[in-house]
Amino acid sequence: MKRERQRIATLRVLSYVRCVFSRRFMVVLGTTAFVGCMAASSPTEGKGGPCPSGMAHIAVEGVRAYCIDRWEASLVDVRANRESAHPPTEPVKDATVKAITRSGVKPQGYISKLEAENACKAARKRLCTGEEWERACKGKLPTTFPYGNDRKAGFCNDSGRAPLSALYPQLGEGVYASAEAMNDPRINQAPNTVAPTGSFPHCRNAFGVFDMVGNLHEWVADVHDGTRGTFRGGYYQDTHLNGDGCSYRTMAHDVSYHDYSTGFRCCADPR
Repeated sequence: MKRERQRIATLRVLSYVRCVFSRRFMVVLGTTAFVGCMAASSPTEGKGGPCPSGMAHIAVEGVRAYCIDRWEASLVDVRANRESAHPPTEPVKDATVKAITRSGVKPQGYISKLEAENACKAARKRLCTGEEWERACKGKLPTTFPYGNDRKAGFCNDSGRAPLSALYPQLGEGVYASAEAMNDPRINQAPNTVAPTGSFPHCRNAFGVFDMVGNLHEWVADVHDGTRGTFRGGYYQDTHLNGDGCSYRTMAHDVSYHDYSTGFRCCADPR
């Protein structure tokens, strides 16, 4: 039995090494197999690893290790112990939801810090602290962006455009004060807005975590001035105004605030 466990563990490591080795050539060749390879579990996640499946193990010298979702969170509705996909462009409202992390799906926008916190808790996880989030985003070196110190056009989903003016031309600048307009599901259903998780293969750090810059803002656990929440990383239309790349931080909104740009991912303590 012991030898069999050792054999299985060895095969898992070899499989991961093979995936990493082949991934380098896939990037050069531009094949679509890249995302599938990246979706595979590493030896640090899943059964037997320190992190649940779909999470990366962040272990940095001098800092307590933790796990973080490899992809921005999506949701499932939980009703009478049955789960069904929650539409990612619909606000949570009174639904009971649980966070999941998957490659190749539209992540959840339109979510508040309080709702994100509850969704992580339902998954037996938690929101990341700001320090955890930034450390994971910057990678092992660390760097300003997940991929390096210099901004690279097209590496992350950071040049999209929300169609607010097209949907609400009569509101002008007042559109930003309208909760109804800012939570219109049609915004993130439009092209050139939110991308499926992992769609930008270069927007990945050395820990194997995707989309921490751009795509959607990500709520973290930090609270300021009593009720002011914090989201990090920017979104598909801006990754610069409130800090570059992994340093991007917004603290202007209440913990109950949500709009089309607000998403999240979860952290957890290692097993």
